[in-house]
Amino acid sequence: MRKTLLATLATLGVLTAAPFALANPIEIQVNNTMSEGGSESAAVERFADYLEEQAPGRFNVRPFLAGSLGGENAVLELLNLGQTQLSLTGGNWRQQYAAEYDAITVPFVFATWDEVDAYMESPSGQALVEQAENQGGIKYFGTQHRGPRHMTANKAIHTPEDLQGFRLRLPSLPVWLEVWEEIGAQVVNVPAPEIYLAMQTRQVDGHENSLSSPYTRRLWEVQDHIILTSHVQFPWNWVASSRWWDGLDADDQALIEEAIHIARQYGSERERELDEYYLEALQEEGMTIIEPDIEVFRETALPAIDRILADMADGVREDALGAEGE
Repeated sequence: MRKTLLATLATLGVLTAAPFALANPIEIQVNNTMSEGGSESAAVERFADYLEEQAPGRFNVRPFLAGSLGGENAVLELLNLGQTQLSLTGGNWRQQYAAEYDAITVPFVFATWDEVDAYMESPSGQALVEQAENQGGIKYFGTQHRGPRHMTANKAIHTPEDLQGFRLRLPSLPVWLEVWEEIGAQVVNVPAPEIYLAMQTRQVDGHENSLSSPYTRRLWEVQDHIILTSHVQFPWNWVASSRWWDGLDADDQALIEEAIHIARQYGSERERELDEYYLEALQEEGMTIIEPDIEVFRETALPAIDRILADMADGVREDALGAEGE
């Protein structure tokens, strides 16, 4: 009797499709190269929680942390092919798809997040996003703030003169090498896992990174000073595969974009809290904190900065320097 009734109701159109929450969930892989426990995984978790709060059962968010699907370039390729959905990625997308607009990567150009955000809203920043989206097959949603990059050193650094002959470990990013060599440092390339040993054996005198690096690597055992240069504000960026994104319904797109906005804010605040914690903890471990006159470093680096910006697209230098005054 029950089967007959259900069949009759279906025929008459009284029964509808399964409820929204019971439909096949939309899978969203979210990629990041960092391990669990930082502001990055906190943001991804907030993203998943918000979607579940707003549409229970509609989305299946699967975090892929610690580069489990590959490094940033590998994930960018997967996004382009539509084989993964979202990534909280670093700066490789700018360098790979729109290097001629990437003033953000140049050290000592932007001193605050307000300046970075203003540049991204400028004509050059918008051209960067448009070109990267077209060439990389991605959809850009905005930045998530990270702790600024500073220096550690085995001696006090107050001025560029203190860097003469100083062996500074840097990643092999040509723009960074050019600027730091202009300032006076002797640049050394050491793989990241070997930073501690390189300092212990005096192969290098210091390195630059966000404060999470000296904290998680216990560099107070081989370094004495933190130099608060804030020379690069290097954001995370939320990007999606445009192949995947364009196949979503408008309502789902709107909710996902809203969740990303909430996650970006949450992750940025969590990063600010962690950065304050790292600085205090490093002081407690005996490291001396030095706050140099950053403008002196920037003026010394300016010839290299001008050369780099002059090789970029028309308008980049003006928009970058204009963003500093925002």
